[in-house]
Amino acid sequence: MAISRAQLAKELEPGLNALFGMEYGRYENQHSEIFTTESSDRAFEEEVMLSGFGAAPTKSEGSAINFDDANEAYTARYNHETIALAFSITEEAIEDNLYDRLGSRYTRALARSMAHTKQVKAAAVLNNAFTGGASAGGDGKALCATDHPLTNGGTFANTPATAADLNETSLEDALINIAGFVDERGLKIALRGTKLIIPRQLQFVAERLMVSNLRVGTADNDVNAMRSMGMLPEGYAVNDFLTDPDAFFVLTDAPRGFVHFERSALSTNMEADFDTGNMRFKARERYSFGFSDPRAVYASAGAA
Repeated sequence: MAISRAQLAKELEPGLNALFGMEYGRYENQHSEIFTTESSDRAFEEEVMLSGFGAAPTKSEGSAINFDDANEAYTARYNHETIALAFSITEEAIEDNLYDRLGSRYTRALARSMAHTKQVKAAAVLNNAFTGGASAGGDGKALCATDHPLTNGGTFANTPATAADLNETSLEDALINIAGFVDERGLKIALRGTKLIIPRQLQFVAERLMVSNLRVGTADNDVNAMRSMGMLPEGYAVNDFLTDPDAFFVLTDAPRGFVHFERSALSTNMEADFDTGNMRFKARERYSFGFSDPRAVYASAGAA
């Protein structure tokens, strides 16, 4: 339905002081704190996890050397979605100069709607981190699980067996567990935590934990070990689209973790409708958010 003069009646009145409701700021590009953006030129993208080799055995004198196989462990798939929204203004409203006076405001409101959806889509990867089913990764498990299968028959965990709230102990445990991650064949890999992602409800807790020179909540003069050791070098980032108020996520330096594929960048178009004379304006983009390697994060859903 087109925006008509009746809907914009106040704009026609003399002495109008101000229009409001579409000039709010917007949370934008918070996904860049989590995802690496790459371009795509196909309907979907797939990334294959390879298992690598096992530990090299000792070769006895005169014996044949052992051969090993590198197999495909699983495939992560990124299905692109088209996001689009439009508005139109009647020919009569345009004749009365309402388009010139309001068009830019509605355009900004349209941009805010597109940006909002993009951040919701991105945050959904973390909001569904503890849920399997449609949100499961290539290995058939939720992003954060205690039983990610390995090709050697074992498992690894990137969430604690008992969920814990964000505090000094739980954050240290997360960093210790990240340092103990193994690859698909059970070999130790050198990963570390790089950044803490939190909802807005935990920003004050994170500030005390990571910025204080001394330990938080104690009368002792003990040093804040995480700060003095340079843990989480990229600090913390608040994501305003996380829905669980006590869940926290520690990102790692795993090379193929969270990926944002951009199939079609945000584009806008304006055209007149011949039949009605209405002016139509639309915005469209196509992208996907997901993860390939669950070792990219260690997270806790919080004790509540």
